[in-house]
Amino acid sequence: MTTLDQMDVFDQERYLDGPPYEDFAVLRSEAPVFRNPDPEVPEGHWAVTRHADVVHVARNPALFSSELKGSQPQEFDPGIIEVMRRMMIHQDAPRHNRVRSLVARGFTPRVVQTLGPRIEAECAEIVDAAIKQGESDFVQSVAAELPLVVIAEVMGIPRADRHLIFEWSKAIAGQTDDESGGAEGLRRAVAEMSGYAAELGSDRLRCPVDDIITRMVSADDKGNQLTQEEFQAFFVLMTVAGNETTRYSLAGAVEAFAHFPDQWARLKADPGLARTAAEEIVRWVSPTKVFRRTSVVDQELGGQQIKAGEKIMAHIVSANRDESVFADPNTFDIGRDPNPHLGFGGGGPHFCVGKHLAVLEIELMVKALAEKVNRIDIVGPTPRLRSYQFTGITELPVRVVSA
Repeated sequence: MTTLDQMDVFDQERYLDGPPYEDFAVLRSEAPVFRNPDPEVPEGHWAVTRHADVVHVARNPALFSSELKGSQPQEFDPGIIEVMRRMMIHQDAPRHNRVRSLVARGFTPRVVQTLGPRIEAECAEIVDAAIKQGESDFVQSVAAELPLVVIAEVMGIPRADRHLIFEWSKAIAGQTDDESGGAEGLRRAVAEMSGYAAELGSDRLRCPVDDIITRMVSADDKGNQLTQEEFQAFFVLMTVAGNETTRYSLAGAVEAFAHFPDQWARLKADPGLARTAAEEIVRWVSPTKVFRRTSVVDQELGGQQIKAGEKIMAHIVSANRDESVFADPNTFDIGRDPNPHLGFGGGGPHFCVGKHLAVLEIELMVKALAEKVNRIDIVGPTPRLRSYQFTGITELPVRVVSA
């Protein structure tokens, strides 16, 4: 077991075989707000690991800022941070409130539920193709394909362009992965995706249609409207978040069912459990592991005195295994209810605007798999994204056996 003087939950290498859950358990028990080493901050940063403290950080933006230094784990120079602030995850009130109110129009539960039949049909088609293929990389054939198709549908992107979105989002979300091209690959992908969004937005202004893009670029009933920069920033955020987290969740679900075959049998017997299974998959996988905030004032948290300006890393992946909140947290339980996981954030103003869409995608894909597939065998190595921020299986070789 790692002792506190050896602890470093910011070390990318500790995540290659999955998150260091034992280390997080030690921190929750002994040092829930811990001064962790940081290669970019000489004094280190504060690692927050308990569920209640992560929720407190998320729900108190006046104390914990997203805008001062951004919400990404890495350090950026002031010029880059100013560009990042065009994106609402790097904003505080009042700018964040304005942007969120405009974009949230397209992602209400009512709007998302209207997409159900189309998503269900896409799930059936993708699963049928995987069954026909027999052996494949589940990440490519299923887990990546569904969110790409859904985002193309939801955002009004031509289906032929969806794999452009896939490559851009991989480069952006995988910015800490050596294979993704690093910072240069990130900058190039953001620039190319922003340019694509600008053309798409201009087209919808000229020729409005009934889709989310048109809602995003059009004024609301009070005349408020996103600027072109704000729209481009949201397009990048939504396409990347929608792609990456859903893909990671679905791949992680297959791995979880392989480790807990009793839960697969349970789902097969009752596909109606797909809804609670979707929430449990997000808790179990925690596709976004962590978010960053900056302390606005001198304050106390978890028994530690935190100074204004200090860096705080709130570990969703640890909070989602907190023994004080979840019974038997290291067991995958598709019927877990209630399930107050923080996979979409800890509440507050930055709670994921696409949460309802993501859960619906996972629910309908898991349901389709349960109804059409007898079993999914993992038949090779399952390498992971080298990332402190995202939980991502990059390859998942499987054999799909039909029901």
